[in-house]
Amino acid sequence: MKNLSLNLILILFACFLTMCKQQVDPVSKEVEYAEKIFVVNTVDNNKKLNEYLDYHKHIWPEVEAGFKKAGYKSITLYRFNDLIVMRITVPKNANLNAMGKLAESYSPRCVEWNKVMNNYQKGVAGTMPGQKWVEVIPFYKFSN
Repeated sequence: MKNLSLNLILILFACFLTMCKQQVDPVSKEVEYAEKIFVVNTVDNNKKLNEYLDYHKHIWPEVEAGFKKAGYKSITLYRFNDLIVMRITVPKNANLNAMGKLAESYSPRCVEWNKVMNNYQKGVAGTMPGQKWVEVIPFYKFSN
């Protein structure tokens, strides 16, 4: 009887450890990410361009918190004269419209930010009326 009780305690202890391990170390699926590149022009006005660049030196904390909430892994902006290039890293097959709405839902300041930025941007040649940002499609890649 003593051996049976000891075996039962050992079995229960082993089950307990297994359950704890599953809770502490769950099997997690690694997220795959994709990189996307977009371009936009800034309005033809040096004063406005400098304002736009200054805003990006001091991005509102709510905006970056909205990006995190929406699932963006990274966002990088590049500039050449009036051309702005944005590289984003997002979950593969992400719905960017839904991500944008989720980011804006974080705070009214996120919606305000987008309205303010809209005043500084204009579409590149070939975009639809009212369209600003457009995704560029890679057509060559070298890797070593």
